[in-house]
Amino acid sequence: MDTAATVREVIESLVPLADADQARQMSAYQRDQFPFLGVPAPRRREAVGKLGGNWSQREALEVAALLWELPEREYKYAAADALLRASRRFDGTAIAPLLALARREPWWDTVDALATVAGTVVRACRASDPSVLQAMDGALVDPSLWVRRIAMIHQRGWRLETDEERLFRYALALAPETDFFIRKAIGWALRDYGRWNPGAVDGFLARHAGRFAPLTVREAGRHLAALLPAG
Repeated sequence: MDTAATVREVIESLVPLADADQARQMSAYQRDQFPFLGVPAPRRREAVGKLGGNWSQREALEVAALLWELPEREYKYAAADALLRASRRFDGTAIAPLLALARREPWWDTVDALATVAGTVVRACRASDPSVLQAMDGALVDPSLWVRRIAMIHQRGWRLETDEERLFRYALALAPETDFFIRKAIGWALRDYGRWNPGAVDGFLARHAGRFAPLTVREAGRHLAALLPAG
């Protein structure tokens, strides 16, 4: 595959859809940190089709790295979508490049998308390749708060396949942090697991709520009472 040509095709697909008014609104939503073309997610996904569906790991990571260099945020979103489609063919060696992308112009929008990709790889490979778990343990203590956020939320959507011990251990390790995005991530990850195992999360919070910020406890406990058995 000609990766440069693929990137040009993405550009040629999205540029005609640019909308200056939408771009201003989208940039304002992200605190005016990044430029946008002004292409909403449904139109972007329709324009680039099934990008990444048949790519190898090498191809997907190469195209994503090139798209990440472009200034407008939609190119990173397209790259993250493509990485997720290709992720069923990834192995443990994909984790480091994914975390490297997360360190480039990081904010919650791209970081959370990459967390889903990394989590898909870890979930698929953890039984045969323990290095993916070691990579997440390393991410938990990374200097970048955004990489630490990935470590905290990478198990979202795993339901009862969640590694409960690791989830709770990560939450406690990050509990002293004062950053909003870390505190929110802890609560989000606990709430997600609580949908499937509310008793475990309720018990964890009963034992350790005092170690977490009020924001984290509120996020973790949202809807939890309704999921617990009556009485």
